[in-house]
Amino acid sequence: MSHAVSPLAPKSYPEMPPVPGVKFATAEAGIKYKNRTDVLFMVFDPGTTVGGVFTTSKCPSAPVDWCRQNLAQGSARALVVNSGNANAFTGMKGRHTVSVTAEIASRAAGCSIEEIFIGSTGVIGEPLDPQKFEGVLADAATRVDSGPWIEAAKAIMTTDTFPKVATRTVAIDGIEVVINGIAKGAGMIAPDMATMLSFIATDAAISAPVLQSLISEAVVDSFNATTVDGDTSTSDTLMLFATGKAAARGQAPVSEALDPRLADFRAALKSLTLELAQYVARDGEGARKFVEVKVTGAVSKSSARRIAQSIANSPLVKTAIAGEDANWGRIVMAVGKAGEPADRDLLAIWFGDTQVAVAGERAAGYSEAAASDHMKLDHVRIRVDIGLGTSEDTIYTCDLTKEYVAINGDYRS
Repeated sequence: MSHAVSPLAPKSYPEMPPVPGVKFATAEAGIKYKNRTDVLFMVFDPGTTVGGVFTTSKCPSAPVDWCRQNLAQGSARALVVNSGNANAFTGMKGRHTVSVTAEIASRAAGCSIEEIFIGSTGVIGEPLDPQKFEGVLADAATRVDSGPWIEAAKAIMTTDTFPKVATRTVAIDGIEVVINGIAKGAGMIAPDMATMLSFIATDAAISAPVLQSLISEAVVDSFNATTVDGDTSTSDTLMLFATGKAAARGQAPVSEALDPRLADFRAALKSLTLELAQYVARDGEGARKFVEVKVTGAVSKSSARRIAQSIANSPLVKTAIAGEDANWGRIVMAVGKAGEPADRDLLAIWFGDTQVAVAGERAAGYSEAAASDHMKLDHVRIRVDIGLGTSEDTIYTCDLTKEYVAINGDYRS
């Protein structure tokens, strides 16, 4: 079943420059989809370091287990990603598929299986035949090139309606480095790392432990602050690869997470991950509205986050937004059920710039027309002030439409 491109999709895509030391190719393996690419094979030059974060699900996929195990040695030479089958809840067969896939990839890339990373996305519970990769990866290895990155993003899509790419160029030691990222995700999206698949590559020279620190930090207010439906996937994988090619141009390698030379890189990585995460929310299954939920005045950031998640994940709040109904009673409900410190008589609520409630009751100057006008926009902003502290947090989500039910009602059909 194909779906119309989300009305919240970007109107244009950035020019994605090559990342020195990274080449890739896409292929059609026919895993689930017909007449479209469904495999990405990315090859990294020797010396590439890696960091990654994964789902907190207690039922992780076989590829997640594989990546976690290989991450310990900190170097990467190839990445295999397939769409259409998550290879999750597939028992011993799943583990066998991952190891066979890694063997096929290691032959194609000319490296050890410990340097192969694997990501799979799609249906859970269906065995994935590793022979789907036999020949496909060897052929892909003969075609690898430094672009176009948009094709890499297309190959890993499932119910996504548009490819997700982002790029940044920053300096370390006055030497320019590129950061390119791709992501996929539209449903089964809820915070707790990483809520989807995303792969980021740079030519910066940065050690694996520092990459791990950078990506763990970047994810907090980006992918972990994004939710479509409150369901954390089994397969969530976010990986950051650094080829180190900038060292040849004079960038002294970074081996300390607190190195002040990383300031611009750290900021650019956070901005790139936030952009990709917001694309995921904008491509939420059936989404018609991108929603920003900001909670201020909470007793702690974690408390603000849990309240914001309670609002963002509420089907009643999300359906009200879909119906363009400024129903702030549902916001009060979601705050009250979050299990976090809150005081009914201190609450204040805004839709956009319109204050709808203050001090625990409807605002005196409340304008239903102004609030309703804001709900008609494709970017809805909800703000709640708890009135108990100074901490805040923001969660990104989308509305819940009939199309979401239609997509997920026949997902395996």
